[in-house]
Formats: sequence, C-alpha cells, structure tokens
Amino acid sequence: MPVVSAGARLPRSYRFRAVSAVPLALLGALVAVAPASADAPRQDLPPVLANILRDAVGAPAAENAISGFTRLPEIRPHDARLDLDIVYTESTIYNPATGRDDKVRLRSYRGKGTNPKIPFVAPTIEIQPGETVRIGLNNQLPPEPNCTPPDINTPHCFNSTNLHSHGLWVSPTGNSDNVLLTIRPTVSFQYEYNVPFDHPAGTFWYHPHLHGSTALQVSSGMAGTLIIRGSRKPTPEKNGDIDTLLSVYPDGKPVVERVLEFQQVQYACRDKNGQIKVEKDAAGKVIAWVCDPGDVGTIESYDQFGPNSWQESNRYTSINGQVLPTFAGVAAGRLERWRAVHAGVRNTVTLQFKKMRANAPTFDKLRAADLDAWAHENCTGDVLPQWEIAADGLTHAQMIEKTQNVLQPGYRSDVLVVFPEAGEYCVIDAAAPANSAVGNIEESRQVLGKVLVSKGVPVGGDIRKFLTTQLQAMAGKSMRPDMREKVKAALGDNLQTGSFVPHPTIEQVNGYQDVEFNIVTTQTPPLFQVNGHSYDPTQARTLILGKVEEWTITSKLAGHPFHIHVNPFQVVKILDPAGNDVSEKGEPNDPQYANLKGTWKDTLFVKQNYKIVMRTRYQRYIGEYVLHCHILDHEDQGMMQNINMVLPDGQGGGITGHH
Repeated sequence: MPVVSAGARLPRSYRFRAVSAVPLALLGALVAVAPASADAPRQDLPPVLANILRDAVGAPAAENAISGFTRLPEIRPHDARLDLDIVYTESTIYNPATGRDDKVRLRSYRGKGTNPKIPFVAPTIEIQPGETVRIGLNNQLPPEPNCTPPDINTPHCFNSTNLHSHGLWVSPTGNSDNVLLTIRPTVSFQYEYNVPFDHPAGTFWYHPHLHGSTALQVSSGMAGTLIIRGSRKPTPEKNGDIDTLLSVYPDGKPVVERVLEFQQVQYACRDKNGQIKVEKDAAGKVIAWVCDPGDVGTIESYDQFGPNSWQESNRYTSINGQVLPTFAGVAAGRLERWRAVHAGVRNTVTLQFKKMRANAPTFDKLRAADLDAWAHENCTGDVLPQWEIAADGLTHAQMIEKTQNVLQPGYRSDVLVVFPEAGEYCVIDAAAPANSAVGNIEESRQVLGKVLVSKGVPVGGDIRKFLTTQLQAMAGKSMRPDMREKVKAALGDNLQTGSFVPHPTIEQVNGYQDVEFNIVTTQTPPLFQVNGHSYDPTQARTLILGKVEEWTITSKLAGHPFHIHVNPFQVVKILDPAGNDVSEKGEPNDPQYANLKGTWKDTLFVKQNYKIVMRTRYQRYIGEYVLHCHILDHEDQGMMQNINMVLPDGQGGGITGHH
C-alpha cells in the first residue's frame, strides 16, 4: 500500500510566492518604526507612509503593519499564474479486489505541481487574500464534431470544459469564476480570479463545471484542492484568520497539516459489445465491475453513474489518488490539522479514526464489500474525536467535536486530530443509513487507509483538555498582546473561536427565496428539476445586490447536496418531516446535522421531505451564476438553475438592462 509521508501534500502544491517592487525606502521606513518585540509599545506609522503602504499592499495587509506587528506582512504583486493542460492521462489505480493495478486512461489536469507518480491528480493551489490568480486552461483533448445534443439536459460534449473555483467569493462574470463559458478542444483560455483582501482564509477546491460533462470529468479525477492561507491576526476591532492560531506549536515548530482529497474514480472496462464488464452473484446481481489483464479502464459514458452504480462497481474511494494509503510520520500527542475535501461525485464519506488491534492482518486484498467485516474484527479501539474548526472553508465560532464526520460531495472539513498513543489506526468510511446518503441506499462501512503513529508523547486521560491546553499555549505565542487573553479565555470556554469567524451573523432579512429539488420518475429518462423545471440556460432567478434574504431548501424525492456559487449562507434551522429542528443536536442515527445552527457553508445536504432554512447576503458581485445539486450527474441532467444578480434600481427593485 502507498505511504504518504508527513509534511508531504499529495497532490503537490503549487505555491504562489513573489516579492513586489515596493520601494526600498518604504521598507526601511517600516522597519524603522516597527516595535522591537511583540511586547514593545505600539508606535504610529506616519500618515504619509501609511497611505503609501495601503496603496502598495492593500488596506488589510497595511493595517497589520500599521498596528505594530513585529513581522511585516509579505509584500507581493498580487499576480500569479498557473497553466493547466487538460489531457488524457494513462496511469494505474490499485484494485484490492484483485491485488493488482488496473490500467486507466482518464481526463486530467496536468501542470506545475503534478505528482508524476499519480499524474491524474491535479495540483493543490495555495494563495493568499488579495492575490490575483491567473489559471490558463489548455484544452488538449480530441475534438468532438457535432457534440450538441437535441436536449441540453442530455449529457454531452465530454471533451469540452470550463473551470469553477468552488467556494471562492469572487466575480462570476467575464474570465473570473464564469461557469457559463465553454472551452472546446484545442482552445486555450485564461481564468483570472481577483481574490479580495477581505476573502476568508480556508479550504476550497476547483473542478470543471460545463453543463453536460461535469460528472464525467470530475469522476475522472479533474479536481484539485485550493487553499487560501491567511496571516491576519485578530484585533479588538476585527476578526482574524484561524491560520494565525494554528501556525506553530508551543515548541516553535510549524503545525503539521495534511490535505485529504477524497475522490471516487468510477472507471469501467468494456467488452467487445461496449458493455461494462461485470461479475454477478448466483442470483444474477452485479457485485463488481471487472477489468481483466490488458484492459484499460475509462470513464466515457453516463451509464457508469446512477443510484446503485458505486456499490455495484466495487470501486474504492481514493485519497489523493491512492487507494488504501498509509499516513506516516504522525507522532502521538501531536496536534495535526487535516483538510478533508470531498471531490467525488455521488457517494457519502463518513470519516472516522479508530485504533487498530495489534497484529491485524492486511486489508489490501479485499473486496470493498468485505471491508466491513474486516473493520469489525480489527478496528476495535474507541472512535477518535475530531474537532472541526471550519466547514466549506469558513471558520466556526466554536469548534465542533465529532466522532463521525459526514462529508457529502462538495463538502470541505478542517479538523484537528490528536492520536493519543503509538500504533496503527484505521481510517474508516463509516456505515450510513439510506436517508443520510447521497445514493439514497444504505452504505456499508469501508476502510480507507491507515495511520502509523510513532511514540511521541502519549496523551493520557481527557484528549479535549489536552487539546485546549495546547491551543491556549499556541495562542500565547501567536496572538497580539492585546488579544492573547481574550483568545485563550475563549478557547478555555468550550473551544470557542469567535475571533476568527469571517462573517457576522445575519439577524434581519428583507426577502425570501424557495428552492425545491425533485426527480420525476414517471417518464424515461427521468426529469431532474429545480422548482418544477429542468435546467434552461435562457431562464434565471433574479436577485438584487445588497439584499439579505432567507432561503428555504427542500427535496421532494431523494436527498441532494444543495450548492450555490459566490455567496455562502448561514444555517438558521433544519426541520425534519415532523417539524423538529435538528440543527443543534442532530438525529439519533445520523449526526450530520448536529451543531450546524449558525454555521456558514456553501454546500449542504437536503434530505427528502426535510426543510433547510438559511440566510445569505448578496455582496459585491453582480452577474450570472448557478445553484444546483452537487450529485453532479443530477446537475448535468437538469437539476440546476441560473441566478442573475443585478444592481438595485433605488426604488426597491432591480435593473436588468442598461436603461
């Protein structure tokens, strides 16, 4: 099984770093007025230099220097570029059911930062607020003559594409996060994301979003993690970035981070008639998709998707392109930050950690269906707690302790973990009841990999108390003198992190919106709908910039992850079919809604006959973008709607034209 070393990030990161041409005289002046130590008295920057600095690096970074930080902010030109070639990539994916590597040919992003050992996994991009990021897409896939179907909601044009920066708060128009563009084969196009200085730091991701081919391309592995790193420390006037708390341990060493990008690459091998090769049980039920020696697995048709397809395929959820990886370099008693990204198409991942019994047999040659029994026999320790600090890249006001971290397609979850003692630990995808899972069928427990934990400094007793003490010590080192005690006291009060929340709570609204997902199954093919209509690119929901509205999201048939572009939302309540609010305590057999009240997200699973009530602000950006179900083959077949954000007309309405 592959080993992921400590400190290594798979996929490799492409880090944007540069130094701007700010005059040396300005830098010298800043150094001259900066305090000699963190405890030195604050000194005011001369107004002229303060204004020059604001012009050079932007207001937030300038205020950091002006407020008396000993470390000057990184001064950068806010201009960076990455080129991604979209190509067919030949590689292998390990298949535990056969104990051998399957050859695959997949569409992928290739660029600086691509890991040559796992070439179908896209680079991880790391940027900071205030940067302008230019990503050049070079579509080198083969041309597809006459790829336009008679119905826009029939999957089509699998070699055409575009790019979506999932979760970023940037413009949806022009060459920014514009998912209404089409980039045909042989065409190159440069996306430009002007990330504002006040953008939240957090974990985001990028993937294709061309209607009709999104699921096929994302399932092929065309997805990458996008991290925005923040250096803004909280002040008495403004909240800061959680990154500043989680920068160094009390001993001064940098905090260990790991990126876990979950993917479900649903490749198939086909017979001479073009049918998927399968294995069936005695009753004729499909129990696995088969690839014989010499076959090449591909993703070329939407017959590879559907409610039961993942279970039938007997494929395995990969982490950073690897099946059943081993995470090495973890030390007992060492807090780590794990950034989990669900970059799959349609199956729920319920992340758990459990101590593995000593001398457990290997699990690298088992069918996916057999892993539940293996976990029952060998993953026998108590479930390890995870403390979620952020969801969908947005920091919580209070860390959420979880023993099951339910990740639906499109979700991100930043968690802190502490392995209390040396040994091997199971990384598990826990069982999920049908109504809490994307496919609306029960999901059995799976093993995703294992963690090797060295001796370190074992933690006895209460891990929560240990975590709190560690974080308070880190705050003592990293926070400003006028914020240290406030942050430490909040951490000591049930791990509150209110000084790092990026958005203020929405108290009042001035409008309302309703969204209902539905699948009409009385005709073939079924209709995938939003508010009774399948996707029509000529129709849009008109919203007015500056308004603050309450949305109610429901699902008439099956469960669907709701996702909206540009502006995130705050959860108000989640009502079960009986009208009970489950957004605080969750439900007995399903923890996914617990502690969600008041949190900020951009993607949220809507169970059948449940009601999600949320609030959102329409800030800064106008233009046309979309909301949709993040079961991406549902989106490709019509479960999407355009949004047209317009300027107010000054009389309570909006202006949709130029007059």
